[in-house]
Amino acid sequence: MSALATVEPEAKSGGRLRLVAGMALIVLVAELVGPVAIPLPVGAVTLLPLLWALLLGAGWGLASGTLRLPAALTLPPALQARAGHLLQFALMLFVVKLGLMVGTSVPRVLESGTGLVFQEFGHFLGTMVFGLPVALLLGIKREAIGATFSVGREPSLAIIAERFGMQSAEGRGVLAEYLTGTVFGAVFIAVLASVLTALHVFDPVAMAMGSGVGSGSMMAAAAGAIAAQQPPEMAKDIAAFAAASNIITTTIGTWFTLFISLPATLFAYRVLEPILGRRTKASADTSPDDLDAPDFEQGSDLGPVAIGLCWLACAVMAVIANALNYKGAIDGATFAAAAITVVIALASTLIARALPVKIPVVLWCSLFGMAATYPAFPWAPVLEEVTGKLNFMALSTPILAFAGLSLAKDIPAFRRLGWRIVVVSLCANAGTFIGATLIAQFFEHHPI
Repeated sequence: MSALATVEPEAKSGGRLRLVAGMALIVLVAELVGPVAIPLPVGAVTLLPLLWALLLGAGWGLASGTLRLPAALTLPPALQARAGHLLQFALMLFVVKLGLMVGTSVPRVLESGTGLVFQEFGHFLGTMVFGLPVALLLGIKREAIGATFSVGREPSLAIIAERFGMQSAEGRGVLAEYLTGTVFGAVFIAVLASVLTALHVFDPVAMAMGSGVGSGSMMAAAAGAIAAQQPPEMAKDIAAFAAASNIITTTIGTWFTLFISLPATLFAYRVLEPILGRRTKASADTSPDDLDAPDFEQGSDLGPVAIGLCWLACAVMAVIANALNYKGAIDGATFAAAAITVVIALASTLIARALPVKIPVVLWCSLFGMAATYPAFPWAPVLEEVTGKLNFMALSTPILAFAGLSLAKDIPAFRRLGWRIVVVSLCANAGTFIGATLIAQFFEHHPI
């Protein structure tokens, strides 16, 4: 059934309005709190508004189950599940924005050297190679797929949301990976890079390529740690190679994780789970045979009004967040940037639903976003300038607000996973860095 041709029953009771209004209020509070830096001996952890949005949403859901709230403020499990569906469409806007950002970089990616290109296989498969066996040995089941097929940034959330739904075990896994990377990722990767640099095992340039994991904060932390132990004249080269690698990871990341990383992780899970899988408190009653979930259909019960309301609210709140924390302005240009993002997401959804062959919506979002700012496109300079008014981080807070609103129903599962999923997430983060560094090291010493 088309995602733009149905009207959900929950709409009649005002449930969707409650969710969207709640998301808007959560985003406003989170952005007013703003970033909070916590100094540590190895650096500083910056807690961004998106984390406050997640915690506020989850807190509301938990309060609905434990306190006597007025009916208008109650968030029952059915609405929490609906928030997970809305999350999928909010993620589309972020994927579009990411495409708009990297479109201008496509020519530079095509001109990159062999080592820069091939080391990306380490980024996208290292998470699974390092993380999946550990997850299975710790007794984690299908959550391991979401936690180890990538470093779990926003495009990965979108892929899992569309393939399995955020209410699935895979959804819980990718969300845990996202949270671990958000809170600990930069500090962890900086410590890891510092230790490996001090051991003099890898070429500094190879490690710089390994730093481009697809997260700006993690890339900067790793590259800074490497450059700090090099002569001053090498610092620029370290930064340049790290940035180039990060551009490639960001540019092809959605496609690679969708068509290579996720299928490879699903295959590896089917093969390794019977061999390495254990039963612990973290285990759920799932089996490899359950992996044939509905392909790219999650959220299809949402009607056009709900989807349109979700996009409109996300766009407006992103503009407000942009003004509060990202030096933007609430003006016509910023609203135009948000409107372009919504239009591309709408076109992507319509095309994906109209074609007889099921191609993920996130792929169309990425493709159209990149095409709009690709230098060969006649309007690319204008679109790049206009859409550049809206910071991509401003779009992430509504996403995490919806994630938080959908989270409370899964708290028992997260408690069951406990410290194990954090260990697995850190292993996946280490895997993407070390895997890419190993391949880059080979090409540095054996250029083709």
